[in-house]
Amino acid sequence: MLPLLFVAWFGAATAAGASGLLTGLRPPVPQLIVVVLTAAVTVGAFAVPAARAWVFGVDVRAIVALHLIRLVGIYFLLLYARGELPRAFALPAGWGDIAVGLFAGALLAIGPPANPRRRTLYRLWNLLGLIDILLVVATAARIGLADPASMRRLLQLPLSLLPTFIVPLIIASHLLLAERLSPRAAITPA
Repeated sequence: MLPLLFVAWFGAATAAGASGLLTGLRPPVPQLIVVVLTAAVTVGAFAVPAARAWVFGVDVRAIVALHLIRLVGIYFLLLYARGELPRAFALPAGWGDIAVGLFAGALLAIGPPANPRRRTLYRLWNLLGLIDILLVVATAARIGLADPASMRRLLQLPLSLLPTFIVPLIIASHLLLAERLSPRAAITPA
C-alpha cells in the first residue's frame, strides 16, 4: 500500500510540474506546499501503524541513501553558471546539498550505526542535513519574495519535484532519523 501511495504522489507531483500548474505560484505558496506535505508524511509515519512499522523497520541506511539525491546541488551550480538561478540561492544551496550528499555517501560506506561512534556520525550528519535543507527552503522563500522570477526554475520540471516531492521526503526523513538514532533507540542496522 505504501509504495503505491508514493508512486501516486510522485505521479501527481510530476503531472503538476508538467502541466505548468506550479509556475504561477509565488512565495510563500511553494513553502506552504513543502510544510503541508512534510507534515503529512511525518504524521503518517508516526501515526499510521503500517507506515510506522515500515519506517521504523527499514534499514537506516536506506533512509540515508535517499539523501544521495542531494547531489542535485551540482545542478544548482550549473544553473547559476548559466544565469538561471541567483547566486544567493544556488551557491549555498548547491554546496550545502553537495556536502550533505557526500557525507551521506560516506556514512553508507562505513556501514550501519551499529556502535556509538558511528551513531554519533549519523546524528551529526542528520543534524547538519536538516539545518541545510531548512536554510535552503528559507533562502528560496526570501529570494522568491523579493524577486519571484529569479526562482522560476524551481517551479519547472524537473526541479518542481523538489517542493512537491523530494524536499518534503528529505525533511521528514531527517525527523524520522532523529527518532531512529536517538539515545533511547536500540543500536541496530535497521
